[in-house]
Amino acid sequence: MKTRRFGVSTSVAGIVMLALLGGAAVVARGITPGPSPQDWDTIQVKAVPVTGGIHMIAGPGGNIGILPGHDGVLLIDSGFPQLHDKIVAAVAQLAGGGRVRFVLNTNWHYDHALGNELFRKDGAVVVGHVKCVERMGREQFHDVLNEKRGPFPPAGWPEVTFTDSLALRFNGEDIQALHIPDAHSDADAIFIFKKANVIHTGDVFFSAGYPYIDITNGGSIDGMIAASDRVLALAKPDTMFIPGHGPAASRARLERYRAMMATVRDRVAKLAGEGKTLEETLAAKPTVDLDAEWTKATGMPPDGFVALVYKSLPKR
Repeated sequence: MKTRRFGVSTSVAGIVMLALLGGAAVVARGITPGPSPQDWDTIQVKAVPVTGGIHMIAGPGGNIGILPGHDGVLLIDSGFPQLHDKIVAAVAQLAGGGRVRFVLNTNWHYDHALGNELFRKDGAVVVGHVKCVERMGREQFHDVLNEKRGPFPPAGWPEVTFTDSLALRFNGEDIQALHIPDAHSDADAIFIFKKANVIHTGDVFFSAGYPYIDITNGGSIDGMIAASDRVLALAKPDTMFIPGHGPAASRARLERYRAMMATVRDRVAKLAGEGKTLEETLAAKPTVDLDAEWTKATGMPPDGFVALVYKSLPKR
């Protein structure tokens, strides 16, 4: 199957985010992803079971959650448009797989929501936090890239929005959307599948690597730690989690992730409190004993994460 082709643009600054965004940079005005060190045609897309009838697709871009059934298919996030046809084909292979009727966005970032437009053209309703529309509709700046990005095409914006929460019943499942403010950004949501006992956390949880925190758009390390606490409080001992990036994970992994973030925050805050500059803080390597576990292809490099933590600390 041939994937849909999109234009190409390069950016030196964008290299920082290549691993996080599955190798895709984004054109400033047209927000067309590319180029990639991978050939999109060779990427394999497979839906794997999580539990309770929920599946997920991992790979380039954010993890996609899938709820198939007699009402059709509900997706959490839409991925990259280059993979649209492959995602649709993978979903069709599931028992109960059929037309995608809903796409629920965990955030507005390109690796999670750039495929919205194609799913809308196929007839799906796109749902997201109200701030996703605000962010998609204007030029954006991302600190880690140190450059501006153009707005999304209006056809890719959520057409149903919510502020604090949203309830949806679909395929016999009760789904609750909750806004998680000022953590990864100011426009994130988690989605709780109550019967299946699954929570799609979006980018408030990276299960295998240091997280990206969008500090330019409302995110902070303190907010990320608070988000982990909130998700853990909502979860049961045996809840399974679909993170924004990385493999599906248990409660124990989320607890370990939360502990890692608190450790790095405290170490960086101590160095900053001693008057260390960002460069001096990086040179001190405050994550050195954690890097083997948390430096993976699905997250930020250690220096990038430390810089985000440093910059997001409360003003001294």
